[in-house]
Amino acid sequence: MLKNSIFFKKVEVSTIASYAYRINDEVQSGEIGYYHLFNTSLPLIEESLEFIKKQDHIRNIILIGMGGSSCGVKALKDMLLNQKSKDKELFILDNTSTYSLFSILEKLNLEESLFLITSKTGSTIEVVSLFKLIIDYFKIEFSNLKKYFIFVTDENSKLHQEGENLGIKSFFIPSNVGGRFSILSAVGIVPLCFCGYDVKALLEGAKACFDDFFIYKKEEILQKAYHYCTHKNANINVLFSYDDIFKGFNEWYIQLIAESLGKKQGYKRIGLTPIALIGARDQHSFLQLIMDGPKNKTITFLKVKDSEKSPIIPDIHFKFLDSLSNKVNLHDLLNAQCDATMHALISENLSVDVIEIEKLDAWHAGYLMYYYELFTSACGIMLGINTYNQPGVEVGKLILKNILKSQPFFN
Repeated sequence: MLKNSIFFKKVEVSTIASYAYRINDEVQSGEIGYYHLFNTSLPLIEESLEFIKKQDHIRNIILIGMGGSSCGVKALKDMLLNQKSKDKELFILDNTSTYSLFSILEKLNLEESLFLITSKTGSTIEVVSLFKLIIDYFKIEFSNLKKYFIFVTDENSKLHQEGENLGIKSFFIPSNVGGRFSILSAVGIVPLCFCGYDVKALLEGAKACFDDFFIYKKEEILQKAYHYCTHKNANINVLFSYDDIFKGFNEWYIQLIAESLGKKQGYKRIGLTPIALIGARDQHSFLQLIMDGPKNKTITFLKVKDSEKSPIIPDIHFKFLDSLSNKVNLHDLLNAQCDATMHALISENLSVDVIEIEKLDAWHAGYLMYYYELFTSACGIMLGINTYNQPGVEVGKLILKNILKSQPFFN
């Protein structure tokens, strides 16, 4: 299971009850589709498995996407390391970086590869540009594109229309599911099914989180959101994840929080700034600032309890080196470092909570990601903003298009 322990003063339930009602109203309205993906995405599992079973020759699944179309998949790939039943490698290309592009393409045999072009709007310029570069790199004829590509997008988007034109199979993202909340839609379900991950357990974990919040009325998410959003001094939330396996999750967390909660409200600018660290490594860098710097940060610790696959530190003694960690499980040492850091910050009167996961499998990963989506929605309601738009990002996209149109090769 997942346990969330809070180390700050809770408020009376009556104080946060109105926010709970508003989240419930949001669920009931059906306007925000991510809430229901643990049910609505179930047919996608069969559709995805039916498609890939006819592709026995495929060994490489390459997802091309930006932001919400890639971050969540990267998070799950990292957390579910090697927990897949099929002998297929998942690659993720999520930047217009020449280095990243060729470092992946040079590894591929085209005849063993399937590319997932993923864009909710169907017009993401980075994704479309990478699509064109892949076609050119492998010199693929237009008539053969359907052998090597599938599209993941909104129904009737420009990408879907192009797929119809080229005979390329499309999987659809529900129109009421925003990109950064789309991991449990076709964005994540399709590539993870193709590679043999336990997607059904992933959705079951998400449903368990939904039930804990909406049916069993567990209040940790609301208490945490209220405290962190109304804190008088702290508008920065630090996620301190203890294990390298959370690198991808940290990236997803940053995008989810930053793009959802950084908004203008009239002339006022509102936001909860996310910072993501990896323990114990970042104890030797960023921790000093948290401990002795400005008290403008709240801290969430993330740890995994299961240490069965971790090695025992040998009972080796040196003349000058200490032996404190001898015979200690390496993962237990990591969690001890987490606990020590957590208690040090609590002693500085900083607001802290800790998320403990029993083990990292598909069920717990689904629960964790849905937990953070609910947390983000709760924060948005408490801040009085639209959690699901990104007007600031759209401005940058418009400027980019104008820059490209002004280049000589467009004249």
